[in-house]
Amino acid sequence: MSGNFTRRSVLLSSAAGAGLAAFPAAAASALSPDPVIRSRDSRYMDEGWRFHEGDIPMPEVRGHGWTYANAKAGNAWGAASTNFDDSQWDEVRLPHDFVVAQPFEQDANLSQGYRRRGVAWYRRTIRLDESERGRHLELQLGAAATHATVWFNGTVVDRNFSGYNGINIDLTPFARYGTLTNSLAIRIDANAMEGWWYEGGGLYRHARLVSRDPVHIATDGIYADPQRNADGGWTVPVQVTVNNIAEQAADAVVDVTIRDGGGRIVSRGQARTAVQPLGSQTAETELSLGDAALWSVDDPNLYTVEARLFVDGAERDQASVQTGLRTFRFDPDTGFYLNDRHMKIHGVCVHQDHAGVGVAVPDSLWEFRIRRLKAMGCNAIRISHHAPAPELLDACDRLGMLVLNENRVFNPSPDFIGQLEWLVRRDRNRACVFLWSVFNEEPMQGTEQGYEMVRRMVATVKALDSRRAVTAAMNDGIFTPVNVSHAVDVMGFNYQQNRYDAFHAAHPDLPIISTEDTSAFQTRGAWETDLDAHVMAEDDTMASDWGATHRDAWKMIAERPFVAGAFVWTGFDYRGEPSPFGWPSASSFFGAMDLCGFPKGAFHLHRAQWVRTEPVLALLPHWNWQGREGEPIKIMAFSNAEEVELTLNGRSLGRQVVDPYLMNSWTAPYEPGKLEAVGFVRGARVSVASVETTGAPARLRLTPDRSRLTRDGVDVTPVTVEALDSRGRPVPTANTMVRFSIENGEILGLGNGDPNSHEPETGDRRSLFNGLAQVVVRSPVGAARTLVLRAEADGLQPARLSIALDPGAAPLSVPLAEPVMTVEGWRMSPVSPTLPGMDWVASDSDQNSWQWLQPGSTLPPGDSDGFVIYRTTLTPWSAVQRRGGVIALGRVTSAGEVWLDGVKVADTRPGAELSVPLPPREGERSLVIRLQAVRGRPTGLLDVVTVRASDPARLP
Repeated sequence: MSGNFTRRSVLLSSAAGAGLAAFPAAAASALSPDPVIRSRDSRYMDEGWRFHEGDIPMPEVRGHGWTYANAKAGNAWGAASTNFDDSQWDEVRLPHDFVVAQPFEQDANLSQGYRRRGVAWYRRTIRLDESERGRHLELQLGAAATHATVWFNGTVVDRNFSGYNGINIDLTPFARYGTLTNSLAIRIDANAMEGWWYEGGGLYRHARLVSRDPVHIATDGIYADPQRNADGGWTVPVQVTVNNIAEQAADAVVDVTIRDGGGRIVSRGQARTAVQPLGSQTAETELSLGDAALWSVDDPNLYTVEARLFVDGAERDQASVQTGLRTFRFDPDTGFYLNDRHMKIHGVCVHQDHAGVGVAVPDSLWEFRIRRLKAMGCNAIRISHHAPAPELLDACDRLGMLVLNENRVFNPSPDFIGQLEWLVRRDRNRACVFLWSVFNEEPMQGTEQGYEMVRRMVATVKALDSRRAVTAAMNDGIFTPVNVSHAVDVMGFNYQQNRYDAFHAAHPDLPIISTEDTSAFQTRGAWETDLDAHVMAEDDTMASDWGATHRDAWKMIAERPFVAGAFVWTGFDYRGEPSPFGWPSASSFFGAMDLCGFPKGAFHLHRAQWVRTEPVLALLPHWNWQGREGEPIKIMAFSNAEEVELTLNGRSLGRQVVDPYLMNSWTAPYEPGKLEAVGFVRGARVSVASVETTGAPARLRLTPDRSRLTRDGVDVTPVTVEALDSRGRPVPTANTMVRFSIENGEILGLGNGDPNSHEPETGDRRSLFNGLAQVVVRSPVGAARTLVLRAEADGLQPARLSIALDPGAAPLSVPLAEPVMTVEGWRMSPVSPTLPGMDWVASDSDQNSWQWLQPGSTLPPGDSDGFVIYRTTLTPWSAVQRRGGVIALGRVTSAGEVWLDGVKVADTRPGAELSVPLPPREGERSLVIRLQAVRGRPTGLLDVVTVRASDPARLP
């Protein structure tokens, strides 16, 4: 689940919906609302990150003392140190893909889109209020590409080896509260590759900080598995995992309600469990539903399962998940059934990058992409080949799109089984997820080893979700004596289209689905193939050696009832894998749409094949062929009508019966004017499409996907950029450079769908490509009511677009905290009966008589009278080195002296706060405090010692 959950002040004994049975008196008593306990607090942590591109090597550790300290918790060095100076780093906002801003380089990896990835660092400061002490604090990173090491307050708290799974880290043992700040540092090694496509780099999904009661519902701890009963009603078994980090055992009561789409409570249940300190238990209950609205791709009804956790009569936590009531069934002879209704899968495979933003895809852009696919007639997507963003699944749940959810790494060893378990636990409540896939195209798929590996991975999935089927995407080895197909519920075919019949005959009881097919090439807006120029016509004539054209691939599936459906490679173009070309092509040619979501011929083809709820008719190509008068031009119509007639300037070029697979083609000598196609059903006109010759570009036009945005600083929309002629018609051959400016908003990225373009995707300009470009704009935070985008190009009339900004609060976020340099690394001497000299230091091997300590922590009482020395070194941050600053020593327990760089700078007075100036100077400084010690009393610094610039307003 994403978002926040705020506590409701509703008495459970009186909150039942109409027609619900009342709770027993004992239950009502157990759930008394008093006393009030602070419930869950989930906040985004996308703002305020400092970013450094490139690695920062850890400094060499020398000397026994520092080597000893280096091995201890909290003593990270270099950029992972709590006191590292990141004031000169860039400030960025998540989601963030640092690779998308890299230049194209010919000697970089073509599979990654000719962009170098590299290493980068992210840092953020967090301040935790004293009220957070004792609560469970969890950092949730949506994803980090690719290998990530996470330090919190100088201690490694996680190492993650996948760029796709979420990272959930319990920060509670390491947290500091009150005036102390917390340092979060993340090193990202994006050189590590998991795929053969563009993977981006960095913290490219959301980050959150979740604060919960010590007794709380675990992350992904609700499992609601709707099951249809024999009488047609529904039962929802619910499991709620409860964690306890308190020092005492807890008897917990979990109250579970189900709400329909209108928010009405339609069912309720309760469960109890006892949880030991630092333990975890699962509470189970079963809820019944009577009349229920089913989830389907056409009517995506959702229910919300809410769990409220009570201990000692007080509400401690609450969480919720959304789910849908639906059934999935695969039949080996007739294919797939949703809610017992036959459905042919009209699917596409998708990667996760978009024009202008790379893999850092904003939430509302996921919805845009799903809407584009539904417009094409898609009812399913295959996530290729990794865990998807939860916001993508949110859109699929909400809009009605089935999802084949696929695991990334084919490996049953503990690390990778952990990733698979995480994926299933996170997504098993989803209405949209109808099938799991455990791998894609593995060389061991036809071997005994592969079979044994998959057998274990399938068992892992089934242990967490026994009701969904499991498949694997196989591209070979399907007829070996022992192979992966023997271990899955549904056989997944990748490009084995000529083996459908043979496999079905050999395994008549095993359902079949095409997990990947087609792999045909098209360039949006191009009608003639030019291999030297890396241009592929969008007339569906060019396919890979291993695949087939869109038309041929779908025909082989559509004509076989036992093949459940197709997942076309791919729905959108994506960066990298520019097959069949190399440099300068930097993105794929496979998509039915380009990187921006602009349609190609394949989009219109599949729409004509898959949409049955409305007439479909599209006509290609454009009709701007000046200079080629009299030359024959191929013309295609894509229609779901029975017949199509084509006219050129009013003259009929023939009426044809529609071929539902190949569609319809004509050839005509080019003459300027208008081509028009008309679709007929039973002799009646049902659809019309036309293209006509335009004039030269005269002005620009901006068209947003959405005309209103929420002014929350998060909402985005793509804007289509076109050049129009003097009569207002789009010019499909325009390739003009366009410049942009924006008011009350932000240009997040730009694109044009050209797979050979090397123009930057950030900035304020982008060329049209075959008539189109796209600008992704983001809303502001504040009182502005209108976002204004302007576009201009040499020789053309400029365009101005206004997008209404509706009120809306920015997401609840972790407050920004200014970084503060804390002086650490203090050593306290033993008590000396006589006044020691200021040159008294611990020997390099002495880790015992001189104590390591942190000012501000509890000081032990002394065991004798005398004198002690506190000693440390510090390297001030760059601004302080340049301009000078102040050392805030806070309160000191006793009389003494402060020495800076070998010079006495102040006397101390018991209990008085003290600050000393720090003159500007480069490099390391020494700080020594000599204090009087009294037997039985603590001696030292009572507060955290910090360094600030002389003029904090000028920092950095």
